[in-house]
Parts: sequence; C-alpha cells; structure tokens
Amino acid sequence: MADKYTREMLDLIRSIQNIDYVPPDDIPNIELYMDQITTFMDEHLKSSKRFDEDKILTKTMINNYTKNALLPPSDKKKYSKEHMILLIFIYYFKNFLSINDIKSILNPISDCFFQNKNSLNLDDIYREIFDIQLENIDSQVRDVIRKLKKSNETFEYITEEEERNKLTKFAFICMLSFDIWVKKTIIENIIDNKIDSKKKKKQ
Repeated sequence: MADKYTREMLDLIRSIQNIDYVPPDDIPNIELYMDQITTFMDEHLKSSKRFDEDKILTKTMINNYTKNALLPPSDKKKYSKEHMILLIFIYYFKNFLSINDIKSILNPISDCFFQNKNSLNLDDIYREIFDIQLENIDSQVRDVIRKLKKSNETFEYITEEEERNKLTKFAFICMLSFDIWVKKTIIENIIDNKIDSKKKKKQ
C-alpha cells in the first residue's frame, strides 16, 4: 500500500512539469476587451484550477485591481499586452500574498516599465522571468520528490499500515507547508525592508 501511495504521489508531483503556463508569444499583441482577457486566462491556465467551476480571472477582479491601483486603467475599455502580463503576475502572487504586498512588488515595476518605449518594457521582463521559471521547474520537482521520500521515512515505528500512511502524508504536507512559509516570509521581509528604507530616506 505504501509503495502504491508513493508511486501515485510521484506521478502527481511529476505532473507539475506539465502544468499550463502562458508563453510570452501566446499573449496577444493587440488590445483586448475584458471578456476576451478573462477567456484567454481561463483557457491558458485551466490546469491551475482546483475545481472545474473555478474562475482564473473575472471582470470583478480586474475592476478591483484597477480600483486599488494595482493595475493601470484601460484605454477606452481596452487592455494592452502589458495589462495582460501584469494580470498574469497578479494571478500567481495573489495565491499567497496580500493585495498590499503585491502592490509593493508590482507598482515599482509598472511605474518604470509599463508602456516604456525607451528601454525595457513589461514584455521583455516577462520573457526573462518566464525563461527562469522554465529552467527552475525541474529542480523544484526534484526538491518535492526529496521531501516525499523523507516523509515516507518518518513514523517507521508505527506498525499499523493505514495509520502510518496517514502520518507520513501529514509529514509530507507539513514539510511542503514549512517550505512555503519560509519563502513567503523571505518575500515579506524583502518588501518590509524596502518600505523601511523609504522611511529612513524621508527622516
């Protein structure tokens, strides 16, 4: 039973390598209306859904992002490729960061590079980040597999198989959760240190 559980988990972990991304060249280089944006995001990130009925992006979300100064306003209800790139970043960040934290991360980038004609623009930035993530996915999968193997070595003194499976699964979840917590804490500290630096400059 434990071997079957491990094989199933390994298959699940390796499936991360096939998760949907939005390649830079797939993002339309034309202005889109809100309905077109939500449809595009839903089609390209559908494997990220936990449940089939989940929505990747809605009109309400887009309006709230604009209202909260996280997303630049549309131009006569049309959104550019760079709007789309910001929405993709927001989609990933919002799973573990607050709106205020996302603003602290994205607004400086948007202020400098949104519709920038002179040097780097958001399309250039997205392409480089996309390449980095593709290079990194294999190492992430290997790290998760190491955690799975480590968790399966825990609670070896439990002789009842079903009970031990529950505990090793719990150990695996705890290891993944701690990893997320550490990385989230690092991100928050980077944001907070940046804010502290601004305060010091004003004093």
